Amino acid sequence: MEITEIMKTDNTLLDKMLSEENLGLALAQVRRNRGACGIDGMEVSDLKDYLDENLDEIKESIRKRTYKPQPVKRVEIPKPDGGVRKLGVPTVLDRFVQQAIAQVLIPIYEPKFSDNSFGFRPNRCCEMAIIKALEYMNDGFQWVVDIDLEKFFDTVNHDKLISLVMKDVKSGEIVSLIRKFLVSGIMVDKEYKESIIGTPQGGNLSPLLSNIILNELDKELEARGLRFTRYADDCIILVGSSKRTDRVMANISKYIENKLGLKVNMTKSKVSKPNDIKYLGFGFYYDEFHRQWKAKPHQVSINKLKDKLKKLTKRSWSVSWEYRCTKLRQLIIGWVNYYRIGQFKMICQKLDRWIRFRIRMYLWKKWKTNNNRERQLRKLGAYQWQAKTWSNTRKSYARCASTFLLSVITNGLLNRKGLPSLTDQYQLKHISV
Repeated sequence: MEITEIMKTDNTLLDKMLSEENLGLALAQVRRNRGACGIDGMEVSDLKDYLDENLDEIKESIRKRTYKPQPVKRVEIPKPDGGVRKLGVPTVLDRFVQQAIAQVLIPIYEPKFSDNSFGFRPNRCCEMAIIKALEYMNDGFQWVVDIDLEKFFDTVNHDKLISLVMKDVKSGEIVSLIRKFLVSGIMVDKEYKESIIGTPQGGNLSPLLSNIILNELDKELEARGLRFTRYADDCIILVGSSKRTDRVMANISKYIENKLGLKVNMTKSKVSKPNDIKYLGFGFYYDEFHRQWKAKPHQVSINKLKDKLKKLTKRSWSVSWEYRCTKLRQLIIGWVNYYRIGQFKMICQKLDRWIRFRIRMYLWKKWKTNNNRERQLRKLGAYQWQAKTWSNTRKSYARCASTFLLSVITNGLLNRKGLPSLTDQYQLKHISV
């Protein structure tokens, strides 16, 4: 009777994965995600036509356990602090199959995951992780144990992960398929390398698999009565006294390495007060007036934004005004929306002044000749003698942008011409914590 029930469970889950409805949703999601092609060169736009011809054969190979994923294409993304982040780009077909698996496994695992886990889960986001951290800080847990997992996606133990999956997934075909994806290998400059450990960061299954193994850490933290918040492999533990921090750091690091088989980067892991950490791009500060901890964009995040704004406002970028404003607007809206729970109005005002300063330099260079500059200045309302004098100046771009151009290329004019404002977006989207 037990064998019959297991077989029924197997068939039900596999049938659900291979159902027309689930595969249709998987196709739609892969097309929405877009992304680069894998080692076979198939583009996302080609996937539907390929499935129309081969879907029955693919489904049959999955049922018979003969489906063979292709190696992922290794892509290295430089990190701001040095080093590279290794991403794996599966083929479009493999992304489709992974997405189909994920869609049937997520309902199984969601009820099992911790309420303090916020990464790569339905209806959860970074904002919630920051709010939870602030909640603990303001409840008196003002010491932070920041444990950094070294190259998490590259060090996941396959056997440990599969054993965890088998506890809840009773379909042998699906478990077998997951293992095949884990060991499918990596193509680096047309050279094949085995993937003995790790789960490629970039596949549709990787986020779910990372949460499955790190849920073990969540359960351990909860069993010890610790307050924590985790987003993927970024986890901070908040404790109430400095005496307890060293013990928590030592015990949890030991658990991570001995029980989960992961590595803790002891050079980056640290114990500190909230105002000395960077978590998910946020920093924290104590508001003396309201007597509570609040969040703001970390200085590192602000510097990254400035680097991007600098590229979009550089004088040598030969694009139309409309295109430049569109790219600036996209960057500004995305950045402010991400950090909207933080307090950063003054930062926005300062950056707006800096952007307008750079735009004035760009326009002054664009006008190029003395005659054209005089003509443009007259159009903007300068007196004839002013336009004549200013257009013949030998002052630097920066000096011109910070002096007489302020009176003709006004903030109001730039707003009317479509230049976006961080401050306006902040006031529109800001939500008080």
